[in-house]
Amino acid sequence: QVQLVESGGGLVQPGGSLRLSCAASGSAFSIYAMGWYRQAPGKQRELVADMISGGSSNYADSVKGRFTISRDNAKNTVYLQMNSLKPEDTAVYYCNVDLVLVGSWGSLKRNYWGQGTQVTVSS
Repeated sequence: QVQLVESGGGLVQPGGSLRLSCAASGSAFSIYAMGWYRQAPGKQRELVADMISGGSSNYADSVKGRFTISRDNAKNTVYLQMNSLKPEDTAVYYCNVDLVLVGSWGSLKRNYWGQGTQVTVSS
């Protein structure tokens, strides 16, 4: 009943910036945790950044100081601001959200993945 739509990926030169967006829509829900993952060719998917309730963020060592995860509560959207991009940042980036579906019947915890968006850093 909830869909995650990613956008913002593309081709950028080293040192450039991109902002990825992940918008959640559908039934009534409440997001309590979110994260960004990436997977490069031949490598396993790895956690890039995550956040709980708009705070308590965590970053992979490889992106600390360059990437920032944030959330717009009013728009049910999570962002990943990526600055000072490097060729090794090239990967497919995936949004992941833990949320609670809310209804008069009660609530249900669910996890959703975005469809992935390609980020390519190359000169």
